[in-house]
Amino acid sequence: MPGSSETKNGKFERQDGALGQPVVGARTKVGNRARTSLTVDFGETENCLVVIFLRGGADTLNMLVPAFDDDYHRFRPNIGIAKSLPLPSSGPGALAYGLHPQLSALLPLYESGELSFVQAVGTDNLSGSHFEAQDQMEHGSTFKGGHVEPLSGGYLGRLLALSSGPLGPLSAVSIGTNVAESLRGAPSIAALSGIDEVVLEAPEAETAAVSATLAKLYGGCSNKDLAGAASSTLQMLERIKVLGLKQKQESLAKVNGSGIAQYPDSELGRGLRDLSSLLKAKVGLKVACIDSDGWDTHFVQGNEEGLQAGFIKDLGSSLRAFQDDLGPLRKKVTTIVLTEFGRRVYQNSSLGTDHGRGFAAIISGGANKGGRVIGAYPGLKEDPSLTLAPTGLSVLIDYRDFLFDVMKNTFALDEELASVIFPGNKYRQIL
Repeated sequence: MPGSSETKNGKFERQDGALGQPVVGARTKVGNRARTSLTVDFGETENCLVVIFLRGGADTLNMLVPAFDDDYHRFRPNIGIAKSLPLPSSGPGALAYGLHPQLSALLPLYESGELSFVQAVGTDNLSGSHFEAQDQMEHGSTFKGGHVEPLSGGYLGRLLALSSGPLGPLSAVSIGTNVAESLRGAPSIAALSGIDEVVLEAPEAETAAVSATLAKLYGGCSNKDLAGAASSTLQMLERIKVLGLKQKQESLAKVNGSGIAQYPDSELGRGLRDLSSLLKAKVGLKVACIDSDGWDTHFVQGNEEGLQAGFIKDLGSSLRAFQDDLGPLRKKVTTIVLTEFGRRVYQNSSLGTDHGRGFAAIISGGANKGGRVIGAYPGLKEDPSLTLAPTGLSVLIDYRDFLFDVMKNTFALDEELASVIFPGNKYRQIL
């Protein structure tokens, strides 16, 4: 509904005027559907973008391991990955990268061409601040004059605000209790902490009666926008209720050994399970965001085992279960994994790593083109005495170019939309 309507442990937001101005242009296509050059007709497409954000600045040098680089092992005598899983070569002269052993679940996806890595992605942010780097990345803005330039709304919100037609209440979903900043400005956003927890605030025996009363009340409302939003919200609640019951049945079947995808019992695993249920139910989901916390590994990071290895295993197992669960639908669902910045190359005195710059992103599913490592390797030359700046892996790929390419390939966008979704960025094709 206009403003916001809340459910238990879930929020439904509807926002108007996301870009402040109407958008018009000449018509073109999304797949077989029409759109304009400055508006997008998402139509009935099942294509979807899922963004997994590793909060805290993930050390991707220990995930996509430059096993070929002696400097890596020299800078990390205690926390480096000595026994990584070799990645198949992606062509003549390709560098011999390895995977962290706890990412073994992703190796078959890479080998089958369903998953790739994008090396040396990042922002131009030199602050070393988690808050500033995350804020910049989620809004799609620029770091200039020592600060992040303000930009209204998030980059995914601007994408959805270009829709030439109405979007459903579950077109944008943020898994968790808060709305992801990248979705701000979208016509509607649903923040869900869990499918089985989204219910009307009423006694269980009375929910059907309350829903019927609300439907009757708003059905006779003279304000068509209000009536339509109310109807969409009630439909959303009913569909989520059905999905929750189905999940309980599948959980029981898993216990009985039916072969259903087995997700880790973690926030990320449960969240991706919920997203898979929404996608398979065809509720009109276009973009979704989910976080994985705890990646700020300043102290006792570990190597093949230890603190970071636990997070890495959860990521790999959750993403693999999500892809398996989607089945054929994963050809239409693009999943990316990113973080606000990488870590410095050398281990610190606490056997951890400090804030760095570039990182390796992951892309899987629909918009991915073959199993490969995309982007050049910048090397690991670094002066450990430079303690006042977030150095580390150099940034060779602007995060906005990577994100727009992902959106372009997922939704068949025209390149001129790059400057609308990411104002101020001079787009360069990466994928």
